[in-house]
Amino acid sequence: MSLSATSPRPVDILRFNTCGSVDDGKSTLIGRLLYDSKSLMEDQIEALERSADITGGGQINLANLTDGLRAEREQGITIDVAYRYFATPRRKFIIADTPGHVQYTRNMVTGASSANLSIILVDARLGVIEQSRRHTAIAALLRIPHLVVAINKMDLVGWSEARFLEIRAQFEAFLPRLDIKDVKFIPLSALNGDNVVEPSPHTPWYAGPTLLGHLETVHIASDFNLTGFRLPVQWVNRPNSPTDAVLHDFRGFSGQIAGGIVRTGQKLLAFPAGIVTTVKQIWTYDGVVDEAFCPQSVTLVLEHDIDISRGSMLVTLDHPPGSSCDLQAEVCWMHTRPLQVGKKYFLKHTTHTVQVVVTELIDKLNMSTLDSEPAPAALTVNDIGEIKLRAARPLVFDGYATNRLTGSFILIEPGTNATVAAGMLRAPHDVFKPETADHVI
Repeated sequence: MSLSATSPRPVDILRFNTCGSVDDGKSTLIGRLLYDSKSLMEDQIEALERSADITGGGQINLANLTDGLRAEREQGITIDVAYRYFATPRRKFIIADTPGHVQYTRNMVTGASSANLSIILVDARLGVIEQSRRHTAIAALLRIPHLVVAINKMDLVGWSEARFLEIRAQFEAFLPRLDIKDVKFIPLSALNGDNVVEPSPHTPWYAGPTLLGHLETVHIASDFNLTGFRLPVQWVNRPNSPTDAVLHDFRGFSGQIAGGIVRTGQKLLAFPAGIVTTVKQIWTYDGVVDEAFCPQSVTLVLEHDIDISRGSMLVTLDHPPGSSCDLQAEVCWMHTRPLQVGKKYFLKHTTHTVQVVVTELIDKLNMSTLDSEPAPAALTVNDIGEIKLRAARPLVFDGYATNRLTGSFILIEPGTNATVAAGMLRAPHDVFKPETADHVI
């Protein structure tokens, strides 16, 4: 019987999403990436040819690779988030094609929440519009480490270097306000494949990489927080086989590492028990190892039996998290019913769920100007704002800017179980002090 969690062994995977306004070419770009990188099966190509008469005018429509809903194909827009997977000899990729229409901004947040990189598409004819700023601001709020501004449809402006530089200047005018460090500008034509997989002869003035070349080489090894160890416990592993000496009375704590590195013999603090114990064994997909790191899935065996269950968290003593009932966070509101002060919700954070009440609406982000509007009466669908919450029990967390995995949450509406918001926690005012632990084993 396997002792480790069921996630695959760690590999170099780049997760990225595409976003932009309606008809900027997001789905076509992904289709071109898959097509030109030889990542399509014969049956997929045949399906493209069969569906060509729907919107393609008898020609293969690469957008149909991701626009799978009939309504999407008929209207020529992306409605839902579509995920696609492909690989090159250098790296594996998970793509999220997110909607461009303002009505589906919440879907864009969903698709971008786990991305290492975000591709913002801009129509070279239109330049920077409100949706360009909106999606760039969301990428910044989500702390996506890498951003690519793909200036598409360059063939429709005569491959003008002046137009490319003008659009880049428009972005650079507001990027400093969003604190995004790694930004790459690439001129391309998704429809024709220029600078997508192969360099284009139409841009002798551009000396940078193709889009795929950048995706293959962008540095992502340092994107995960490796400073403070965090293991939200997903389940208690008890195979307890009477015939197997290893599995007899086995008790391990399984989950995906959300930050840091853990080693055999290391002392850990268990929340909410407040007990310090020691790591006896580390089980992974490959068996017992001496150390493991984020984002591996592991099962930890501790030196002594302590009361830990789903929703607990194991952390290091040298970089403890915060623990508080009073929370402050930025949220993207996703429901048609508005968010107002006094509303109660369930907050799901890592593997832990707790009831919360909204105590204050601090401000709302104006997507046209990127300015804050203080004390709004409510947050409506697709609004982004800062709020305060009061939890029924203390939450163990890091600030989202420090750790995207232990600093994020969703709000769930009681009764309907609808996910109404995605949130990013502000750094806690106080951190747990190990010397106040209830007991050290």
